[in-house]
Amino acid sequence: MKLTTRFELASKSTNELRALTRDIFNALSGCEQPQERLNAIASLQNIRAELSERTPGF
Repeated sequence: MKLTTRFELASKSTNELRALTRDIFNALSGCEQPQERLNAIASLQNIRAELSERTPGF
């Protein structure tokens, strides 16, 4: 799994971010390599940070 950066996420809509969250969360179950899993978790953290910056109280 590729790490998704905050820079990449900034250009996406809120709905796209939520869909990406779902896709990455579902992909976590299939991650076999530790680095893939770490990238997925870091991507989820980046999405959460981007969403919380946009939406107060997320």
